[in-house]
Amino acid sequence: MNIAAEITPLFLLGTLAFLGWGFWRARQRGSLAVWVWFQGSLLLLPWVVFLGLLLFGVYLNFAGFLLLLLVFTGLYIAVGRKTRQLAQQELQARRQQLAQMEEQQEIPSEGAGETPAEQPLVLRGISAEDLQAIQSIFSLDTFFVTETIPYGEGAIFKGNLRRDAEVVVPLLLERLKERVGGRYQLFLVEDASEKPAVVVLPDEIVNYRTSTGAKILAAGLMLASFLATLEVGANLLGFRLLEAPGRWVEALPVAAGIFAILLVHETGHRWMAGKYGVRLSPAFVIPSLGIGTLGSLNRIQSPVPNRKALFDIAFAGPAAGGLLSLVVLLVGLKLSGSSGLYVPTEIFRSSILVGTLARLVLGSQLQAELVPIHPFVAVGWIGLAITALSLLPAGQLDGGRIVQAVYGRKTAARATVITLIALAVAAISNVLALYWALLILFIAREPERPPQDEITETDGQRDALALLALFLMVMTLLPIAPALAGFLNFPNG
Repeated sequence: MNIAAEITPLFLLGTLAFLGWGFWRARQRGSLAVWVWFQGSLLLLPWVVFLGLLLFGVYLNFAGFLLLLLVFTGLYIAVGRKTRQLAQQELQARRQQLAQMEEQQEIPSEGAGETPAEQPLVLRGISAEDLQAIQSIFSLDTFFVTETIPYGEGAIFKGNLRRDAEVVVPLLLERLKERVGGRYQLFLVEDASEKPAVVVLPDEIVNYRTSTGAKILAAGLMLASFLATLEVGANLLGFRLLEAPGRWVEALPVAAGIFAILLVHETGHRWMAGKYGVRLSPAFVIPSLGIGTLGSLNRIQSPVPNRKALFDIAFAGPAAGGLLSLVVLLVGLKLSGSSGLYVPTEIFRSSILVGTLARLVLGSQLQAELVPIHPFVAVGWIGLAITALSLLPAGQLDGGRIVQAVYGRKTAARATVITLIALAVAAISNVLALYWALLILFIAREPERPPQDEITETDGQRDALALLALFLMVMTLLPIAPALAGFLNFPNG
């Protein structure tokens, strides 16, 4: 029995549970957050409704699915207008409240938050002069320091956060640069007791630089991955590249297509990182003889401003690469017909997302045991698989960073453990799962370091996009259950 194929209903229930959790979190933030949550959830609900109807034996054709998307798109636009109105009202009320507070109390000058009668500290990475300058950046209107603790090469400043973190952090960073230049970096994080604390570290510790050896390794992995994708292209055309190296040109379009998706994926990361002034390491492309490549890993080498920035940088790559993959897949399905690469129809049962889209486009052709497909189908499918693997919620993968940005470090650590367990179970029938689990375990299992503002949470729309990304990841990797395959008119396997 295929255990993974039998958990589709549980997956849908889990999705609804996540939506419920998001609603609960939104209620704690106020009515505006609830409306933002509702708007973001409308991005996910068409897929939930479509898959839920299939499980109950109701099949929507391509036109019905488009109508479903149009209805939810209209609702998304309408709810968006209401959300913007509420946001403007809340912003005006907040400005009035701040103005009243400034009139009622006198804000102390900078430096008022220094710890009184504190014994001189000896720190390994911060001189006494620099420590005094750093302590002077705190004040009663930003962060009131009650205790200073040595921490590695830097220091932890415990105390009380007096204003919103998204206001305080830029002020502290500006004052820090004025006092000590660019020699130190500052992070506002939650300590073990979930209270705000400021961590100051020397810049050379938090700003990484890629070594020459790492750059050579990245180039070598990219070459190996390209050769592996050439072999995949050759296999699709019915020959082995090692046995017929002169035919490499025939396999080149498939390899080029896969690498184009990888390039778009990585460009999305770097474009968004550039917007936030964040530096990334070279991409380490992981080769695979099965599908050519398992995607790429990169390291965030400089501080990330806040959790929203961490989300945007992590999400931009899968969004760009996944969208291109989806377009290539749909074009390939449209171009598929009476001729092409003949593959067993059974293969489409290995992915809920791809199998459902194939049923929508190819229709009755999937009732045969063999179906001709255009090579674009293989390229798009591999691209979706690469995107889905990067979205696994583990460590420093894109999915791990997304979960950390939305739900915090503790939840991200738990998600990593759950993901590794799930991959271990999947490895019983799929060696690629074992390969990817080992890579995560030994290379990328640790959560990403906290942003400079770890306190300010992401908004409801990013929360919903995170859930949508994880939902589509599972839809791509999870095989079709036998009952669902019957509704989609796949031949009995």
